[in-house]
Order: sequence, then C-alpha cells, then structure tokens
Amino acid sequence: MKKFIAAGIIIAGLIIGVLCIGGMLNEPVRAEADYLRIHVRANSNEQLDQSVKYIVKDEVVKFITPYAAQCVDKITAIELIEGILPQIEEVCDKTLKEHGFDYTSRAAVRAEEFPTRVYGELTLEAGLYDALIIELGTGTGDNWWCVIYPPLCFTSGTADVEYRSAIYEIIKKWFG
Repeated sequence: MKKFIAAGIIIAGLIIGVLCIGGMLNEPVRAEADYLRIHVRANSNEQLDQSVKYIVKDEVVKFITPYAAQCVDKITAIELIEGILPQIEEVCDKTLKEHGFDYTSRAAVRAEEFPTRVYGELTLEAGLYDALIIELGTGTGDNWWCVIYPPLCFTSGTADVEYRSAIYEIIKKWFG
C-alpha cells in the first residue's frame, strides 16, 4: 500500500511538473525585451499635418542621436530618454511653430502595442513594446515609428549627426 501511495505521489508530482513547465513554455514572449521604439503621431491625416510630422521626426532624430549612441542597453536608453523628455518636446514645439502650426506636442515613454514591422532583414513581431511616444497636436493622424535602442534609426554619435533613411544599412551594421 505504501508503494502505491509513494508511486501516486511521484506520478502526481510529475504531472504537476509537466503542467507547470508546459504552462511556462506557452507563456508569450514579451517582444519588447530588447527594444525601445519611437512613435511619432501626426495631428491628423491632413497633408500638412502629415508633412510636418516628418519634419518634426527628422529634428527629433537629430536631437536624440547623440544620446542614443551612449546607450549600452534598453534600461539605460529608457532612463536617458525619460530624462530629456522636456527637451524633446521643445524640439518638436519649436519645429511646429517654425512651420506655422499652433498646436504643441506631448512626449512620454510607455508600453504600447505595435504591429509586426520589418526593417530590412529584421522583423519585430507584433506585441507590447516600450516606446518614446510623441503626439503632435491631437496625435490622431497616421504615424511614423522606428527603434531607438538598438539604434536602428540613429547613427553613432559624431559631430556631424545625420538621419539615415537607409534602414537596411543600419540593421546590417548592428546585426551584421
């Protein structure tokens, strides 16, 4: 009788162990583990709002690039970006004003859902990602997004910082 009880306990333990391990294996992998994304949302889908979104994006990329070059991991990138949120908003607001827009921007770092996105040979699956979210005006228009860390949209910090539109080249450089 003791052998049957011991065998039952062992079998029950094995079943529970398998169920626990199986449950862990079925847990979704959080996509944001190694990425800090950037998301710029236009005020609306009007052509002028969409055009200024790209101008603002270019200015923000120029501003953030030297900071992004200093980041050694995602945690550092988040801390650094959170520390310069007011300056990011200033860059956005100045650019909007220079182009005749009377609305302003809001910038925050938070987790948001993103669809699957392909950058050259790299695919970021749909999921929850930490991101710098920049909303221009109402922030209800179409958007632009990329990745701050690792710096897929940002070159290394040099005196002549420039935005690289050839994302494939950057991906090749970082993931070679």
